[in-house]
Amino acid sequence: MPDKVMRHMAGTRQSTLFDNRFAAGTAYNGRTFAEFFAGIGLVRLGLERSGWQIRLANDMDPLKLKMYEGHFGPAPYYCTDDIHELAKAPERVPDILLAHASFPCTDLSVAGARRGLNAGESSAFWGFERLLEAMDDRRPPLVLLENVTGFLTSHEGRDFRAALVALNRLGYSVDAFIVDAAHFVPQSRARLFVLAKTFDGPLDPVDLHRLGASPLRPEALLNFMRRQSDINWDVRELPPLPPYGATRLESILDNIPADSPQWWSDDRVKYLCAQMSARHKAIVKDMKQTRRWTSGTVFRRVRKGKSMGELRTDGIAGCLRTPKGGSGRQILFQAGYGRCRARLLNPAECARLMGADGFQVTVPLNQALFGFGDAVCADVIDWIARHYLNPMTDSLLPVTKPVRSGRHRALTLASVES
Repeated sequence: MPDKVMRHMAGTRQSTLFDNRFAAGTAYNGRTFAEFFAGIGLVRLGLERSGWQIRLANDMDPLKLKMYEGHFGPAPYYCTDDIHELAKAPERVPDILLAHASFPCTDLSVAGARRGLNAGESSAFWGFERLLEAMDDRRPPLVLLENVTGFLTSHEGRDFRAALVALNRLGYSVDAFIVDAAHFVPQSRARLFVLAKTFDGPLDPVDLHRLGASPLRPEALLNFMRRQSDINWDVRELPPLPPYGATRLESILDNIPADSPQWWSDDRVKYLCAQMSARHKAIVKDMKQTRRWTSGTVFRRVRKGKSMGELRTDGIAGCLRTPKGGSGRQILFQAGYGRCRARLLNPAECARLMGADGFQVTVPLNQALFGFGDAVCADVIDWIARHYLNPMTDSLLPVTKPVRSGRHRALTLASVES
């Protein structure tokens, strides 16, 4: 292993050009960011609420760009290059304070047969890593990764470790935590985040071995982090998350008239109920006996070769997914007054489940569901910015003019001290 990697993994801090440039702050004109694998821009929504400014968006899906521009307007800063190609032209990425990357989760999940970080779509992480490396002295001081919690256990943790080692090699120390969107919106959507930084921020680091398990860092994540003692960790304490499930499913639902074509036919509803297990049919029977509409959600899943309708009635929707093959579309199920009714969650409701109430949808239903199912909850990003990114950067953005060094804008220690 190269000496540079060993130094970072041993925890020895190097005085870097990144640190010096970041200390002066104005090299970035404030809190600027790029969103890679940007999708429809919900990371942007969350960061903008906390005072951050977009400089670049990148996603190779032109349909997501169409949805992005339907809400934000023309976006000439949105490029649809493959991340591996963009890594060959790092000069196209402007100076930024933060790079956010929600690289594809397909091969880290059951849907992708857990093929891992080096397979299929999820290997896009390595294109992002090569881009950071190619940016050299313009490398952003902050990097935020987001992915499914399966990233933690993919290939018995080897994939997650490989990503952390790669960030260490580039000069970043790392922190990791999990946030479930159900602390903010009525949707079960747990995601693993990695915050990497090239400087020592003002937040106090904590000892991993003294840190207790919490929803942010459950025992499985803490145990992994403690076992990786050669990783250059920089773990910060965070405030408690809002209460889980405090916002109920009913709060995001539109009041759809009974004669709306959004509601399914009686025959279609009966067929859905027939696909449920005996336990779920009993729940439906109890729901029908109430003198009010009780809401739940249903996903169709294949169990033992048979399509089943799985009902959830705890006031929280299941995790929104991309509607590949139709099974990923989440169904609203309501019962009461002796009857049942069902329809798909509509785009406005999906937007609210993603912390993006009011998102302007200008595309067909399935395209909208795909965009939201492949996105990041904006409320979660806002919380991370307010409680981690902003406190870390507040005292590190003094008014100091940057100087130019060679081809790239950079700062020297002398310019900072003066």
